[in-house]
Amino acid sequence: MKLLEDILVIDFSQFLSGPSAGLRLADLGARVIKVERSGSGDICRELYVSDVRLEGESTIFHAINRNKESYAADLKDPLDLEKIRILISEADVLIHNFRPGVMERLGLDYESVKAISPSIIYAAINGYGEEGPWKDLPGQDLLLQSVAGLTWLSNNNHTIPTPMGVAVVDILAGAHLVQGILATLYQRAISGEGAFVQVSMFESILDFQFEVLTCFYNDGNELPVRSSVNNGHAYIAAPYGIYKTRNGYLALAMGNIILLSDLLHCPGLKKYTNQDDWFNKRDEIKKILAVHLLDRTTESWLSILEPADIWCARVLDYDELVQEEGYKVLDVELKVKTVNGLEVTTTRCPIRVDGKLLLSGKGAPLICDHNRQIDEEFIEQPVPVRNKYN
Repeated sequence: MKLLEDILVIDFSQFLSGPSAGLRLADLGARVIKVERSGSGDICRELYVSDVRLEGESTIFHAINRNKESYAADLKDPLDLEKIRILISEADVLIHNFRPGVMERLGLDYESVKAISPSIIYAAINGYGEEGPWKDLPGQDLLLQSVAGLTWLSNNNHTIPTPMGVAVVDILAGAHLVQGILATLYQRAISGEGAFVQVSMFESILDFQFEVLTCFYNDGNELPVRSSVNNGHAYIAAPYGIYKTRNGYLALAMGNIILLSDLLHCPGLKKYTNQDDWFNKRDEIKKILAVHLLDRTTESWLSILEPADIWCARVLDYDELVQEEGYKVLDVELKVKTVNGLEVTTTRCPIRVDGKLLLSGKGAPLICDHNRQIDEEFIEQPVPVRNKYN
């Protein structure tokens, strides 16, 4: 299913945020041409996040650049730059995630590109916006998590600030960029006019925290306080958190403490009849629960809690997760093949349309894998076929 068939995306981005946006557009059926530096390509090819390499390149690169084409160019070379301008004249969408000023120096800023293609959707991600004292700082995920306050929400109180163990800022910024691109493509279909879509990683991660920031804004700027015991959320009362059992771990979401006392046969909880205490004395309550839940297995507790419609779950690691029928039935693993025939297993697009999955078996490209094809199709034509909206 190619919902964005005939949409051509020229993607200059590197690392994760921009390429994640290009990946989702490719999943939706767009043709995505990844413009890479001649020779070395996207630096993410060498960004090793583990000791697992695929064809000498990082697993992340293969995961986030599947289903794309690669066009290598030296953007400082006038001949290559002219080829890129011809490509842009044919494109529907341009994506980049360079720091402010880079595209201007190349002559590929929005106004310059708009002069080439007035109907283009020009989509840019940066770290901290295009003004202010932080605009030139590197837009790196861990640094953004740290500056934005996110690291004060995980782990227990009186422990160090703790980041999320996934590139959440990159992926959120890419998702927000796709939302802007899709909205402006719809607008263009009506008006024929292009648009300039901008997302900063900083604003994306602040928006991600709207729930807790709204509490902060409206509570006299009182800082969120993580619970000292089994913290799960700075603003949610006991029992919210993860607890050790005899053989594993049990996650408990929001729940009635009195009901839990009866179900779990935990008399120590009976005195907490005031619902305000479930927050104000959450550490006391969690300590009692933490000791009590050690007595039995996770499965034993689930057999009591689930029939009573208590929100709870086993805590699984990846080895356990992939054995579960609830995981298997969704068929989330996607196998793609590189041009050399290497099979790579990754995750598929999570979107379903009319019950159908959006799938492609095309792996990540080699550097300059599609230069000849793209040159023949776009660059060497006597008269380029212009975008239908131009």
